[in-house]
Amino acid sequence: MVLPVAPVIEIGASLPPEYATEKTMHQVHRITLDDALPLLAAGRAKAEEIGVKQTLCVCDDGGNVLALHRLPGARLTGVDIAIAKAFTAAGHERATHLFNEAPDGPALPGNEAFGISHMLPGKFAVFVGGFPLAFDGQIVGGIGISGGNGKQDKAVGAAMLAEFEALVAVRN
Repeated sequence: MVLPVAPVIEIGASLPPEYATEKTMHQVHRITLDDALPLLAAGRAKAEEIGVKQTLCVCDDGGNVLALHRLPGARLTGVDIAIAKAFTAAGHERATHLFNEAPDGPALPGNEAFGISHMLPGKFAVFVGGFPLAFDGQIVGGIGISGGNGKQDKAVGAAMLAEFEALVAVRN
């Protein structure tokens, strides 16, 4: 018995004509531990400058932790909070505090942030301290800062973002 053989289809043949080109894949940029460590150093320097014991996290575009630093004396709870903030910022491509502003917030029944926070319990942060990292129009990761008040978390986040921008400028 001879089994029928399916015809060979060229890659892209089933796509609409506007997509059936030689370049159907897009380039993806990734950050590494080597990219993350200078961000932690900048965040630590700012936290020490303003006198706040914080936990700092850098994650990749999938929300996976690349680097985490809990400054001496920082609260134990800051670890999970910083990770959640970095995850949320990377996954939703926006700063976490924006989920408490219209049109997506506040995180109350009927609003986007409420539903998402219930779908991802313990992983989705809707308060200040999470910021996405973007390169060449793509989100490549996120940072999470925990341990200070909103103003302090933003200040440390700004220092980490400035360091990221400096790294990107050097590599371009």
